[in-house]
Amino acid sequence: MTMALTNAFVLLFSCVLAISFCVWGKPATFLDDFQITWSDSRIRQIDGGKAIQLVLDQNSGCGFASKRKYLFGRVSMKIKLIPGDAAGTVTAFYMNSDTDTVRDELDFEFLGNRSGQPYTVQTNIYAHGKGDREQRVNLWFDPSADFHTYTIMWNHHHIVFYVDDVPIRVYKNNEARNIPFPKFQPMGVYSTLWEADDWATRGGLEKIDWSKAPFLAYYKDFDIEGCPVPGPASCASNTGSWWEGSTYQALNAMEARRYRWVRMNHMIYDYCTDKSRYPVIPPECIAGI
Repeated sequence: MTMALTNAFVLLFSCVLAISFCVWGKPATFLDDFQITWSDSRIRQIDGGKAIQLVLDQNSGCGFASKRKYLFGRVSMKIKLIPGDAAGTVTAFYMNSDTDTVRDELDFEFLGNRSGQPYTVQTNIYAHGKGDREQRVNLWFDPSADFHTYTIMWNHHHIVFYVDDVPIRVYKNNEARNIPFPKFQPMGVYSTLWEADDWATRGGLEKIDWSKAPFLAYYKDFDIEGCPVPGPASCASNTGSWWEGSTYQALNAMEARRYRWVRMNHMIYDYCTDKSRYPVIPPECIAGI
């Protein structure tokens, strides 16, 4: 047995001993972890399945989902959004428990806009069936010019939404204050491209221009690292998983500075401050991050 092979065996054996189940993260090909769930003719594989193109036209949008559900971990994708006049379109990347009455869900929704206007990303969190926690941020770059990484980190301590390495939203586990936190239901990973011009752009004032169709979005570097369900029951509760480590239990100093910068300079809507919807501030807003 060569030294390299011996070292690999020792690493694998140590991993199994330490956490009972080890999830190897990798930029996977599309079909490794995902399947088409809506309009397969509008999802095209590129570069041997390492990337895909999603198509929206007047007949239909499209969507895909992970083959398995996961309980805690990190999910990321690189996405290049629709260029030019994308008003009325929504490109969504989210996790969902697929349970109607007590749904858990973590949403990225990219809201298209008129040419020259900034792209808006809306995040939302459903915990134990309660949602309506929208926040909106105008992206500080053109997300249609190149790929950018969008990540959901989910552990027992908090949920963090990242754009590249910049945290744009944090939802802390404040169960001690009787605030619901998703931790019991595994969630699948989903993405859709669809028309929503009744609300997506300026509250529905800007309608989709079908003369600009087809609308195209691109994805690559699919990366899921987490506890698959079904899978070993010990995985989700194991504090030895890397995403449960002390490094990931709170934002570090640099992340905290970036987070404050986003909220001060690029946030355009926060349900926590919308007194027309919430005359009484929601408890998780008072609890903070």
